[in-house]
Amino acid sequence: MKKKGDGMSLIRSWVDSANRADTDFPLNNLPYGVFDDGQGARMGVAIGDFVLDLGRVDHGLDPVLLADPAWNDVMAAGPSVWAGLRARLTELLSDEGHRPAVGPHLLPLASVRMLMPFRVTEYTDFYAGKNHAVNVGTMFRGAENALPPNWLSIPIGYNGRASSVVVSGTDVVRPWGQVKAPDEAQPRFAPSARFDLELEMGAIIGQPSDGMVSVAEADQMIFGYVLLNDWSARDIQAWEYQPLGPFQAKATATTISPWIVTRAALEPFRVSTPERERPLLPYLREPGPMLYDIALEVGLAPEGKPETVIARTNYDQMYYSAAQQLAHHTTSGCAMRVGDLLGSGTISGPTKDSRGSLLELSWGGKEPLTLATGESRSFLEDGDRLILRGAAQGDGYRIGFGECAGVLRPARRLPDWAQE
Repeated sequence: MKKKGDGMSLIRSWVDSANRADTDFPLNNLPYGVFDDGQGARMGVAIGDFVLDLGRVDHGLDPVLLADPAWNDVMAAGPSVWAGLRARLTELLSDEGHRPAVGPHLLPLASVRMLMPFRVTEYTDFYAGKNHAVNVGTMFRGAENALPPNWLSIPIGYNGRASSVVVSGTDVVRPWGQVKAPDEAQPRFAPSARFDLELEMGAIIGQPSDGMVSVAEADQMIFGYVLLNDWSARDIQAWEYQPLGPFQAKATATTISPWIVTRAALEPFRVSTPERERPLLPYLREPGPMLYDIALEVGLAPEGKPETVIARTNYDQMYYSAAQQLAHHTTSGCAMRVGDLLGSGTISGPTKDSRGSLLELSWGGKEPLTLATGESRSFLEDGDRLILRGAAQGDGYRIGFGECAGVLRPARRLPDWAQE
């Protein structure tokens, strides 16, 4: 059953905008990011309409942890440091007595540029949403063979490229790749014509592993979560993926939201994974609720035109939690490191308007969407802006992630030496 904030109410702040019911960043949240106001990259905390310049206040941390403008060193310092910082920030931003010292170091969010909040050490993307897996499998293999035989027993994933991960606001360039339609005799090298989004959540690993960890231990290793768009070239993917799975089709870009929403902030919104259709092996069984009730939506805005919300769903639709994915990742002896990023896999609900990719929304291009502008879309057009949003709704407050956005730009000119 959804807890809907577990009875927790808004924690009031002397920052007035943090007390609005519609802000993504109340005092209950305190997400972490890296910003630049023209004077260099610095670590910050979102509160209402502002970002707090963390290094300029009495934060209680060893200053060495803030020397590099990325949250990796704080993550590496461990859970007791995480809890201490959260408690100190709550005190600074709730006690009116701290306003004179802290207030001058609040900068309007609208005046800063957000940067990558952490250094991505490794990146793994999963395929852990059952509705998505069934939809895609039905399109390509038929309803009777929609799920691979192993899907109900194991979190399926692939190792991606950390270099592909970019922060919200970064343009994405349509990729070139090798493609081959079923009716073509030979492959061609061409810009992807079936470029897509995937609505996902990303879990950020804050503690390393040494050997296999339990699901409970894995949960404690997770520092926080971001929204994640796994941009995907479906035509490149269709030709390359057998027998080893995604490669260049998933290497163009992976966009994340700039604010890390901590596991502590999401604690009141825990929900259970679904009832299992096949018993899981003991190492994957969860000791308690490991998912979160986070409402999600996807917006699409053609260049210079209004946005249409094309999908709404919830993170509670996942079949495997991030903790299960992480626990499984360690079973081979693969060491997990601080700053590793795990993509959840596409988050789709049971209805057509809750599907988390255009591949599903347009059913492989056979059922184009009609936008509010009157235009149709089967896959993304140059100039399209994609916006992911998400929030957990509490009693009079919300734990939001901000926007995860990017604009698709035209493919670059092919070098002369690559042309026939």
